Amino acid sequence: MKSYYIRTFGCQMNEHDSERISGLLSKKGMQPVTDPLTADVIVVNTCCVRENADNKLYGHLGHFKPGKEANKGQKIVIAGCLAQKEGQKIAQTTPFVDVVVGTHNLHRIPELLELAENSATTVVEVIEAPDREETHFSSDLPASRKNSYSAWVTIQIGCNNSCGFCIVPAVRGPEVSRQMSEIIGEVQELARSGVREITLLGQNVNSYGRDINLADRKRGQITTIKPLFSELLKEVGSVEGIERVRFTSPHPKDLRQETVDAMATTTSVCEQLHLPLQSGSDRILSLMRRGYTTQKYLEKLNMARSQIDDLAVTTDIIVGYPSESDSDFNETLEFVAAANFDSAYTFVYSPRPNTVAAQQIDQFVKESVVAERMAKLRVVVEHSAVQRNKHRVGNKEEAMILGDSKKDSSSLTGRTRQGKLVHFKKSIATSDLKPGDFINLKIIDYSTHCLFGESL
Repeated sequence: MKSYYIRTFGCQMNEHDSERISGLLSKKGMQPVTDPLTADVIVVNTCCVRENADNKLYGHLGHFKPGKEANKGQKIVIAGCLAQKEGQKIAQTTPFVDVVVGTHNLHRIPELLELAENSATTVVEVIEAPDREETHFSSDLPASRKNSYSAWVTIQIGCNNSCGFCIVPAVRGPEVSRQMSEIIGEVQELARSGVREITLLGQNVNSYGRDINLADRKRGQITTIKPLFSELLKEVGSVEGIERVRFTSPHPKDLRQETVDAMATTTSVCEQLHLPLQSGSDRILSLMRRGYTTQKYLEKLNMARSQIDDLAVTTDIIVGYPSESDSDFNETLEFVAAANFDSAYTFVYSPRPNTVAAQQIDQFVKESVVAERMAKLRVVVEHSAVQRNKHRVGNKEEAMILGDSKKDSSSLTGRTRQGKLVHFKKSIATSDLKPGDFINLKIIDYSTHCLFGESL
């Protein structure tokens, strides 16, 4: 039996795509392996959101090359966002790669591998974003998941925003929403198979369904265009057997009252919101083309916190955006401190080809200045994270078991409804627990990035 190995870089959307690639190859009678040297097929599912992601690909390919030279029958597939961006360049730079396939035609990987069997050169198939009717969603493909209790479900692909730093619209195409009936059907099937937690995926989930409404209006079926995300949340949340619903990622400008209402009233929707800020400076936000000010962001944040009890909020922040001044950065520090996030993903600005910001080379911030700013930001972010976690000590919280703790074999790790990791000691009371089960815990301690509990 032939075997395959998949290495994934990047976001949850890529992780989900890799599950589907795994499903495709498994359906062809192949089995997964953990050692790339023994694999008949190596698939690298790539990311290109940041420059270091590009570098990681070529670094990994360098490691794979000796194994391929020793195993002449081995095939290497480069898929995903970087493949969509680079295309033929990958084939020219690394001619030992057999297949290069973009984001819009992952379903073609088995056929492209067959073509590669009789090709002396790299098979490259990178297509532009297809029309809505011809779009292939990864969720339409068979999946091979890492666990049986939690699943990602794609509700939308692509993005219609034009943020000054982001390459996603170029490699994922414009927004296309799946029909709600298809999504609910998939969730129902997952529930029947034992899945208890669903994470809805999209580049901008809050705008889900706007394109569906637009198409319906063109056909004269409706007159009003609006997102359908709040309706989708309620529908997914009502599926029997699904006990937790999460989603990522929303855009602050599109967070609407009806979405907050759905989160607050749908029991299975978790009290967790990832709301990317990117900068606390209105000047930088304008240059980023984010579509909101810090005041508007704060209004959305307060709206969510005031209506959703015990809400945990996380965010993204970019440091060193072109022309960011000390004053701009200090405004970000002040805003982040006041917002009191549960955690934040902090990034150094990374220029991406064909984006507005990448053209502003003369406005790039010195690396030494960026490093200093990043260190200051982390202090503020971690202070808030510690305070938010400290506040939870004494709480009784429900955790979904993920498995053994990675650092302590005598402990188990779970995740709370707020998305926080919690570690607790194994005992007679926990001996029958398995991943996907729920347990009630009392929070007894905390750190910057996790909680510690004891079983009740």
